[in-house]
Amino acid sequence: MGELKLMKGNEALAEAAIRYGCDAYYGYPITPQSEVIEYLMEQNPYERTGMVVLQAESEIAAINMVYAAGASGKRVMTSSSSPGVSLKQEGIAYIAGAEVPRVYADVVRGGPGLGTIQPSQADYFQACKGGGNGDYKNIVLAPASVQEMADFVALGFELAFKYRMACCILSDGAIGQMMEKVVLPEQKPRLTEEEIKANYPWATTGRKRGTQHRVITSLDLDSVKMEAHNRHLQEKYRLVEENEVRFEEIECEDAEYVFVAYGSSARIAQKSVQLARAEGLKVGLLRPITLFPFPTKAIQNLIDRGAKGFLAVELSCGQMIEDVKLAVNGRVKAEHFGRVGGIIHTPEEVLEAMKKQIIGE
Repeated sequence: MGELKLMKGNEALAEAAIRYGCDAYYGYPITPQSEVIEYLMEQNPYERTGMVVLQAESEIAAINMVYAAGASGKRVMTSSSSPGVSLKQEGIAYIAGAEVPRVYADVVRGGPGLGTIQPSQADYFQACKGGGNGDYKNIVLAPASVQEMADFVALGFELAFKYRMACCILSDGAIGQMMEKVVLPEQKPRLTEEEIKANYPWATTGRKRGTQHRVITSLDLDSVKMEAHNRHLQEKYRLVEENEVRFEEIECEDAEYVFVAYGSSARIAQKSVQLARAEGLKVGLLRPITLFPFPTKAIQNLIDRGAKGFLAVELSCGQMIEDVKLAVNGRVKAEHFGRVGGIIHTPEEVLEAMKKQIIGE
């Protein structure tokens, strides 16, 4: 049994990184995720595990430090918020092309641009559709509680190293700042150099006489090789879609109408389901836990079981709704409801939107 503590989401993420045996964190402060690096600095994890924590001179510097350390087989992570993650996109694309495992957290704030420091979910496209150049994907996990902020660090690293991909923990300002009880995992040791060499034959751990060079790069000027590399990446993403979809269904057994929501919006929609059920409406909630891979088949299965319509609830002008509509494929109605600018929707207005836009009351 792990240790029970009362923590902010950002703090739980940071503590979980130390306890998982993360080798290094490179970051730069930005509201509303600054507590991640502040907590790590306060804890001085180098004394606890040997973990390096460094505030870089910029987001661009931080992501390139992650790229370099990750290429050596180390467990490394970074975090930021919306415009800070935008600055990291060049490095994120390089890391995807070079197949470097690593974890990054985006505690989303409102935009576009500098926007607001209030909560938002408007980074869905940036996280799930590729904010950098080229045909690449990142695994995207969407925590809906402080507990999941902690749990998804270990899951993120496991998936990142399993597939040699980046894994994004896509949170929001509400989840990052709220305080809840969290059960923290037991301390794991950091991997030794010998374990890294044994487990990750691709890692740049130093060339010895008689061995081949290991080169980590996203560049290849041979068009035939580059096409083959892109095909290889797409096959890997297909395997992720086949094997790593995660979601939660709430009151969906007999649901005729379904909310689709993640993160803080899912918490609000869950209350909306309770209000709807109290009125005799058969409403459920599908909560995607992975945004990539998206639970397309789960939506299709709900339609097969009798669902008549879906309402995507987001703190944005409508981004996840595009994936919901692709999954629905015109079979039933699918609409969007969201608030922006840092305003968080209420359970009552979410239910009212379901009645007006989907049920037709």
